[in-house]
Amino acid sequence: MKSLKWLLSLSLLAAPIGVVGTKEAVAQGADNQLILQLNSKMMIKNGVSSMSAQPVTAKSGTSFIPLKSVADQYGYKVSYDPKTRESVVKSALHEFRFKADRKTITRDGKAVKAPLAPYAQNGSMMVPIRTWSNMTDSQLNLTGVTITLAWSTKPTANFEVAPMKIYAGETTVTYTDRSSNQTGRPFVNELWTGKEEIFNEVGLHTITRQVQDVTGAWSDPYSVTIQVLPPNQPPVADFKVEREEYRIGERILFTDLSTDDENAIVKTKYIGRPDNDAFFEAGEKSITLEVTDSHGLTSSVTKTITVTEDVLYTKEEFGRLFANVGDKFTVNGSAVLQYPSIKYAIQSDTAQLVRSNSPETLISEGIAYEDQLTGPVRFLFHNYNQIGYPVRMYLLATNRGSTSVNVNTSSYGIGGPDGYVENTGKLSVVRYLQSIANNASPNWTNVKPGQTVVLLPELGKVPIKANQIYSAYADLYSDKELVYDVVVVAADKDPIAYLPWLSVMPRDGKHVRGTFNNANRTIEISDQLGYEANRITLGDRTMDSYLFGYDYTSGVNELNVGNFGVMYTMKLDHVAPNTVIALNPRGGVYTGAFLVNGQLVTVTNKSVLLNNSEAAVLYRTGSTEESVEIKFTLASGSFLPLAMLFLPMPEVRY
Repeated sequence: MKSLKWLLSLSLLAAPIGVVGTKEAVAQGADNQLILQLNSKMMIKNGVSSMSAQPVTAKSGTSFIPLKSVADQYGYKVSYDPKTRESVVKSALHEFRFKADRKTITRDGKAVKAPLAPYAQNGSMMVPIRTWSNMTDSQLNLTGVTITLAWSTKPTANFEVAPMKIYAGETTVTYTDRSSNQTGRPFVNELWTGKEEIFNEVGLHTITRQVQDVTGAWSDPYSVTIQVLPPNQPPVADFKVEREEYRIGERILFTDLSTDDENAIVKTKYIGRPDNDAFFEAGEKSITLEVTDSHGLTSSVTKTITVTEDVLYTKEEFGRLFANVGDKFTVNGSAVLQYPSIKYAIQSDTAQLVRSNSPETLISEGIAYEDQLTGPVRFLFHNYNQIGYPVRMYLLATNRGSTSVNVNTSSYGIGGPDGYVENTGKLSVVRYLQSIANNASPNWTNVKPGQTVVLLPELGKVPIKANQIYSAYADLYSDKELVYDVVVVAADKDPIAYLPWLSVMPRDGKHVRGTFNNANRTIEISDQLGYEANRITLGDRTMDSYLFGYDYTSGVNELNVGNFGVMYTMKLDHVAPNTVIALNPRGGVYTGAFLVNGQLVTVTNKSVLLNNSEAAVLYRTGSTEESVEIKFTLASGSFLPLAMLFLPMPEVRY
């Protein structure tokens, strides 16, 4: 008997922190007790005796109990899962899974480690008693050879209060029941104190709930304390200007003085405030500021200033001085043609360009373009979906050689799908140039002989819906030849599986499709720029001639009209001090982006250039002469030619 006591004691020494060590403490908070004895089948639950299938057994320093016999006392149902060969123990709250000779036990789907594995004894699953107590949140106690398990079957009250912020007399409070019980059946009664749908008094409020289950047992009280805030007050709109009277073209400094009781103004809107904060017509000007807080309450204030007939700056002078980089300002479109045009020469390298733009309007699934290439290649895609259902575009690479090919993708930019061509063209070039500026790391893929892979899966991530436009740029490099296919298929199709069954789309006769060499152009200008108004013309087919190429799919020669997809690098060696470099469209709407000394400039930040009476600020030099580098590619959906202007800034006037 002494050795048996020692074994039982050893098994309980490893019980987790929190296990109570006295008989009085075991019963504390528990309404059920099960008394067992080592080497005995006798079980006494709440004073009622019964017999278990097997006696409590000591093995390897741990006491084991028969699973089903004990589970029955707790009200758990035990079954057997023949697929996993596990004994499954279920209640309304929990599910346990035991397997013979496996230490890992699952509790509500989470793994739990037992000190020893359960085992089979005369047809019964025997489990470590301390593991059972832990799994069932029972208290475990030892007195001599007597083992006591104590647990509660009282329901547990719980609830959540929403929202987080509650305002007196305003907020409707909701209560979400989180209570639980062993039976899994609905509660038959509940008691609330302090519960209100709308709290009218500011301060701390305690809400308490108790629940009663079908057995008649009541839960312990569960309380939540909330803070009720004073009623929300609307914001107060206010702003100031430096004075009440301004000249034409004089910049106005607006200072927002609006306040809110929670400092939660989420929207500010000026009505009548001029672009770039200057008026260019005389008269009385009313300006309204409207503010909105996080609750949707608004407030507004209107103030009036006077603009005199005196002129500080003209509209163009003001724009040259103060328009933000990336914003547009007004120019005299006719006068631009009188500025001296700077001549330049182009140096090209052997970079390859694939432009997949014909057919621009997609009317069927198929292969938009195909070519067999090696080395660096830039791809430009620009298409409009009129097939009638969502499609995806993919770039596939097939290795028709006998050795593996390494290929990478690096910089890329995607615009759309979108219903507006200007948006897709602008966003694709913005993201592409930003990717270049970020020096995107190459993503390598190994293509085995005979294998076809999807390159740049981002292209096909979002379906192109009917009547949407899609535009993208991507840089690739392969160390051996690959066959590239630009494939368009229904959104639910596997492009690689369908590739053998797809035919090449016919050209539309209006747009460009082909492979072009010499697609990187460098323009270096050593002339002094900006000491007087100058311009450089791009896309005019004179100095900036179009690339000559070849359509591999149809066997026809091709001209890259507009030179879309060509990467330009302008090196301007001598730009005068206090010069604004601006972009002026000469052929119609233009939008896109430029890298100026490595910094991305969007054209324009808030809109597009509509015509030749508008220009966008790309850069301003400081008080000394500078060299400036501008890198760009023309944005699909825009019009050429373009004029790059070099304009002296006017002196600052007061």
